[in-house]
Amino acid sequence: MRWRDVSGLTAFALVALITVAWWGLALWPLGNDAPAWLARTQYVCFGTQPDGLPDASGWLALILQPALMLGILGVITGETVLRRLRALARTGAGRAMLAGVAAAVLVGIGAAGKRVVTAGRWNPAVTALGSADPAVYERLDRPAPGLRLTDQHGETLTLERFVGRPVLLTFAFGHCETVCPAVVHDVRAAVERLADIAPAVLVVTLDPWRDVPSRLPSIAQQWNLAGEAFVLGGSVEAVEDVLDRWSVPRSRDPSTGDIIHPRLVYIIDSHGKLVYVTSGGADTVAGLLRRL
Repeated sequence: MRWRDVSGLTAFALVALITVAWWGLALWPLGNDAPAWLARTQYVCFGTQPDGLPDASGWLALILQPALMLGILGVITGETVLRRLRALARTGAGRAMLAGVAAAVLVGIGAAGKRVVTAGRWNPAVTALGSADPAVYERLDRPAPGLRLTDQHGETLTLERFVGRPVLLTFAFGHCETVCPAVVHDVRAAVERLADIAPAVLVVTLDPWRDVPSRLPSIAQQWNLAGEAFVLGGSVEAVEDVLDRWSVPRSRDPSTGDIIHPRLVYIIDSHGKLVYVTSGGADTVAGLLRRL
């Protein structure tokens, strides 16, 4: 075997390994105990959406970068690699190796397909989450998961209190300086546009370790929550139970307290039914409230 044949096969093998690692990083499902660095890396590299899958630019990176590398290698060493592959195919051991590689590729494609198909099962409306057009959102019309937490006034609050009026429920934490202030602002802006509907606003903390009940008043002031707008917290166990029941994806770094999470706004009607979920801005939230 000539050195150029070996180097060509090695280069293609490296591209294949890099591609597998690249796709694995992008599609690896994150549980609540996933390390924060992994969630942050997925978000930075692939623009992770609320369902855990890459956004449009992330998919382009996944497809185009390996294709570009393979194209360059094909131009440089394609003929020698094809010659070596044909030589391998003439031997029993070579055919077995090639069959194993083909089987691994098929398994990988199947695993990726399954990940894509099952990604949105935590919420049936996930396909509409990023849309700015309220008309594309399908109604969920299912009972809202319950919650029983402490508000900034030190009172126990449940969803039953708001039967007869709609509710906007979102999730944030006091130390957050990026997503949280934006989503709380959008929710408040949507409420201001809909004085005739007058929905209540509930913001459940994602960080019960630091957003203890005694800090909720200052957090409410920080986010300009007043009147029928509440920030909710409680014990770590109680808050985590609520977050789990509402299927809130999140990943916490125990060393820093930072929490990676998507934008989520749940819209609950006056009968206590969960009707919509969105990651959209104030216009989208207001439009969905109008559709109740």
